[in-house]
Amino acid sequence: MDQEISGLSSMATRPVLAELTEHIRRAEGLAVRFDSAGGVEIARRVRAGAESDVLVLAEEALAGLADEGYVLGDSLRPLWVSQVVAAVPQGTPVPALRSESDLRAVLLSAKRIAYSTGPSGTALVGLITRLDLAGALGDRLVQAPPGVPAGSLLSSGRADLAFQQHSELMDLPGVVVAGPLPGEHAISSTFCGGVLAVSSRPDRARAVLDFLGSGPAWKTARAKGMRAFADQ
Repeated sequence: MDQEISGLSSMATRPVLAELTEHIRRAEGLAVRFDSAGGVEIARRVRAGAESDVLVLAEEALAGLADEGYVLGDSLRPLWVSQVVAAVPQGTPVPALRSESDLRAVLLSAKRIAYSTGPSGTALVGLITRLDLAGALGDRLVQAPPGVPAGSLLSSGRADLAFQQHSELMDLPGVVVAGPLPGEHAISSTFCGGVLAVSSRPDRARAVLDFLGSGPAWKTARAKGMRAFADQ
């Protein structure tokens, strides 16, 4: 078997990649290991010269690294789309999120609202601003540390409402997913893959990306709360 291919990814894609690495080994004969952390931290490592082969991040972050020369531009490919969902502590009433009125009521009734450092957190803050609720909710917003699921603040009692990628919230103990945000307020992120410019095995790294963007990988992505980019 060839030397192990190393990858870096954000936490949102960790559940998908953890399952797919074994499929890649069996189907392609490639040993792959991904190290996952908060997207901000992964981008910092890449800029600091981390030696790795494959990178999976939110589209905007990956494109930025490609523009800076850290990722091979011709290797970029969209993989999966993830929706941001709301979640509450297990054992508490699960709110409805059918309309903007529901969303406003949920936000205004929460004492502490957890959100992430990644693209979902940035989008949520932007949404709160557009809803003209920034003043009312400013001191209730709690940003989870990089790499820490916002949902973990629910189970620890530090928040009573959390927003994050579905893949990061769906299997957390003590957490119940209320659902995606309604209508035009829905938030989604596209996660893409690319080959790092420092890779010493770019051809094998591209083979890993080919598998991640293929039909066999889509089923796993859907089971982990994402959908294939090809479903768009």
